[in-house]
Amino acid sequence: MTPRPDPEPSPQDDAARAGWLYYLGGLTQDQIAAELGISRQRAQRLVSRAMAEGLIHVRLNHRIGACLDLETALTDRFGLTRARVVPGLGPGADPVRAVAPAAAAELERFLRMTDPLTIALGTGRALRGMVDALDPVEAPQHRLVSLIGNIAPDGSASFFDVVMRLADKVLAPHYPMPVPVISPTAEERAAFHALPPVRRVADLAATADVVVVGVGQMSDDAPLLKDGFVSRAELTEMQAAGATGEVAGWVFDAEGNYLDFGTNRRTGGVRVAPGLPRPSLGIAAGASKAPAIFGALKSRIINSLVTDEPTARALLARS
Repeated sequence: MTPRPDPEPSPQDDAARAGWLYYLGGLTQDQIAAELGISRQRAQRLVSRAMAEGLIHVRLNHRIGACLDLETALTDRFGLTRARVVPGLGPGADPVRAVAPAAAAELERFLRMTDPLTIALGTGRALRGMVDALDPVEAPQHRLVSLIGNIAPDGSASFFDVVMRLADKVLAPHYPMPVPVISPTAEERAAFHALPPVRRVADLAATADVVVVGVGQMSDDAPLLKDGFVSRAELTEMQAAGATGEVAGWVFDAEGNYLDFGTNRRTGGVRVAPGLPRPSLGIAAGASKAPAIFGALKSRIINSLVTDEPTARALLARS
């Protein structure tokens, strides 16, 4: 049995946290001092110690005790296969910057497996950050497939599509989903999915060995709204029906149940089935996303999670 870490932070814990905030978060020593409640001189010493003791490499090479405790608590609470929790970067910081390196490390575990895998991916800022943080690795034995359409409402390629970007980095064959993210009508969506090339890609995505997705919120700052895939009226209508979050464009309620309503009747791509017996990894962090992540965990749309410390605490605080 792995020994539980001491809940009291050690000097090395503090140095690791200060190094994380400085080298990844881009905070100044004054900002680190304010965040940790210490003097500027102590913040400077902690950052120096993090480098001197080799805690900082390309990625943080130390698991902070509080984050380990949160990983255990999340795993126990939601029955997760795997959980990774990283330190937050402080108020106002972009949580994607915190989780991207850890998400890249999780993806790299699968890419380095010698047996061929089909890896299905969603889209969004968190997954794009993950791919940008990934070191190049040759993995031609695997196949990458998109879960979501790659055509925006104006006909352009979806800005946050990650399959082709990842394929270039790992030299793996890839299968984009050549349909609109959301079709104008349910009939058009059905017509796209009746095409043999689309059916083949959809079948590949539905039977993937590994699923990697972001989790979007359906509050007034919903990514689907900000990126132009739904109108304000559509969002308001779905909110009234209980919409809380979305994965790969498919909208669900607070319990993680997919809605038979609104854009779900027109969404392209493949819906991630709850309770998959295979890895279904969610990459998500941020206060506004907590209700959506909670629903996806509760229904087991995702069975693994990479998030940051504040989000983990918010999830565990929910009843």
